[in-house]
Amino acid sequence: MGLRTSLLTLLGAAALALPAPAVQAEAPRAPTAQAAEEARLLALFRDDERREQALDPLQMLFHGAEVQPQELRRVFTDEQIRLTRSSAQASLAALVRIDRRRLSAERQISYDVFLDNKREELEWLSPDMVALTAVRPMDHFGGLQIEFPSVMAANGAVSYASEADYWRNLAVVRMLPVMFANAELRFRQGLDSGVVETRLTTRNMIAQIDELLAQGEEQSPLLSPVQSFPAAVPEAHRAQLRLAWRAALHDEVLPAYRRLRRFLNDEYLPAAREAVGLSTMKGGAGLYRRLIEKETTLSLDPDAVHQLGLSEVARIQREMQQVKEDLGYSGDLKGFFEEIRTNPKYHPKTAQELADGFAKVAREVDAQAPRLFLRLPRTRLEIQPYPDYRGKYDAGGSYNEGSADGSRPGVFFYNTYDLPSRYLTGIATLYLHEGAPGHHFQISLAQEDKSLPSFQRFGGNNAYVEGWALYAETLGYEMGLYKDPLQHWGTLDDEMLRAMRLVVDTGLHAKGWSREQAIAYMLDNSGMGRSDATAEVERYIAWPAQALSYKIGALTIQRLRRKAETALGAKFDLRQFHAQVLGSGALPLPVLEAKIDRWIAGQR
Repeated sequence: MGLRTSLLTLLGAAALALPAPAVQAEAPRAPTAQAAEEARLLALFRDDERREQALDPLQMLFHGAEVQPQELRRVFTDEQIRLTRSSAQASLAALVRIDRRRLSAERQISYDVFLDNKREELEWLSPDMVALTAVRPMDHFGGLQIEFPSVMAANGAVSYASEADYWRNLAVVRMLPVMFANAELRFRQGLDSGVVETRLTTRNMIAQIDELLAQGEEQSPLLSPVQSFPAAVPEAHRAQLRLAWRAALHDEVLPAYRRLRRFLNDEYLPAAREAVGLSTMKGGAGLYRRLIEKETTLSLDPDAVHQLGLSEVARIQREMQQVKEDLGYSGDLKGFFEEIRTNPKYHPKTAQELADGFAKVAREVDAQAPRLFLRLPRTRLEIQPYPDYRGKYDAGGSYNEGSADGSRPGVFFYNTYDLPSRYLTGIATLYLHEGAPGHHFQISLAQEDKSLPSFQRFGGNNAYVEGWALYAETLGYEMGLYKDPLQHWGTLDDEMLRAMRLVVDTGLHAKGWSREQAIAYMLDNSGMGRSDATAEVERYIAWPAQALSYKIGALTIQRLRRKAETALGAKFDLRQFHAQVLGSGALPLPVLEAKIDRWIAGQR
């Protein structure tokens, strides 16, 4: 049966069937043979890691690693693509010479994930893919223009523990004009080939730059490292550092922002696409199908995903009907959506009210987590509001990972921009998703597990990562967090968001929906405020198919849990199941299913 047929068949159930992975019988092998083959495999992983780190300094910087500033000159260049392609080809050639049958079960998982990663990497580095992606190097949702200041700020990803850190990071900051120049060249290539971003995304990038420039030099996050110093930096050297950082910001970095803004506004914007869907871009329809596969780890038909979304929307609305009655509302569901939007009692009056709400949920989760998990992260989790310059363009919350050694905490960010558009109803589910046991558990547990190869500790895919976080929201039922009808409504409303994403993302990029049509659909089918709905839709426009990963991944994990519960009966242990799901890093969904199938077989 084809995948499209399989999806449509399962629309009535909150489940998504995956093709059953082939489980190969393991022939007994001598320990020495296994050890030798695993040593070869791990050596290959280390060699690949060394090359990849050298070839992608920007990614390493965003993870808080030390990088050589001059290496950043390759960002957004053909040289970086050529070298990365050559490295992936070498790794794949070496991998196929390793006998998978001789590996342990855990190392077979590593083999499978690595194979999947390298095949995908090479596909996206192919000339036809590069022609559609490299020429659009930045957007308003995750672009260098907005992420770089966050990473390099005093509370960002990089270290400012010593004077040497300051000088090295200053050299990194001074490379931003080079990377912006490379990005502009890429944008110009897209202008020449007819592969361009949307006007909406371009205007948003310009607005982001305007807000950063409007802060002024003294308030810039890029100057924050020299506003205060650790004790390790000698007092006598601090004035010199302040002077050097201010000079770099004034003479190099801010002029680079202004040049990029002029180019985007004066040259790129007039040629950008008015229509927002990827199918309206040259080569966009085929690219969207590949993005679906990349983001979900499955080959899914856009129409089937759209129909699955419609079915999930209808199911969740039926549950909402009961909860609105529990909240004392007798009118229809659409009327209650408007009640939620407009009644001040459902919205925070102050930023502190949000802060207190998240802190309360955090305490409750901390108390309940040992019942559901065998392992808890050692890395601390902090709760912070977004900086002012980010709130307007970000969603309701997000997570920034901590360091692998636990010295830098993970951070759950929440949004205080336009408080009347924020909701008290979604406090529990947002914390469960972005904080614990969602992204913080999944990312921290993987990073802390030194037995895993680095690509499993620090890599992953959106279907697993976001699927786990959405699944984590459902654990609020078992924790008793949704006994409050207000929070019960909030989790249904957030689940509705993920279901609507299946409808809206495919609507925008495969069915010709406009931005306004997409926003209207979300307002009609949920209690979202207009600000949130607008931010969500503009995110899907900038990041096609990523939003599909949440629901697809969560439905898969939920189905695997039901499979294990049915197969094991009284032997089923939820803590053990979670340990299996979280114990190998972020796996492609077929690889995860194969692992759970082996675990089930071993428990009988």
